[in-house]
Amino acid sequence: MKEIIGKKGEMKQIFSKEGERFPVTEIIAGPCRVAFERTKEKDGYSALGLAWESKKKKPFLKEIRIEVEDRLPVGEIVTAEKVFQAGDLIDVKGKSKGLGFAGVVKRYHFKGGPQTHGQSDRERAPGSIGSTTTPGRVMKGKRMAGKEGDKYRTVKNLLVVMVDRETNKILVKGAIPGKKNDFVILKKVGNDPRFKAEII
Repeated sequence: MKEIIGKKGEMKQIFSKEGERFPVTEIIAGPCRVAFERTKEKDGYSALGLAWESKKKKPFLKEIRIEVEDRLPVGEIVTAEKVFQAGDLIDVKGKSKGLGFAGVVKRYHFKGGPQTHGQSDRERAPGSIGSTTTPGRVMKGKRMAGKEGDKYRTVKNLLVVMVDRETNKILVKGAIPGKKNDFVILKKVGNDPRFKAEII
């Protein structure tokens, strides 16, 4: 079992006994219940359906692929300590913050036009977007104004600094996509053998 559903918490900083500072994001990783199972014989692949349950809202469901030996019975509870430990490297997938309709200066960090020589409305304009008569069109993929954010993004190889068994919270070094209380998918991809910090 290498994946679990989590909920993004706040970002803060912690210190090791050696005085090293870690900027970390708090993630509540579970507990999740196994809601359903997919088998290779019946469905053509092996997977488990994890459910994050809440008393007020309907469960958040996510299907994750597994190896045959990682199968769990329906109803089994998966917690953070069963999947992660300090020193693990994980990928975190979540939806980035939606920033609405944005211009090219905010969206792509364009410099904009000159603010003098008679210019009045070109300071945040993209400039030329097309070619001449040939080909006579705007090329696909041209960076222009549009909706920013609200897309699924994956941040790779983040270090798990601490796992709290009682609260199912894990502390991950660095930032992750989304806003507070957004759901994220955590996937274990390896471990860092050099990590030996003792958190205070």
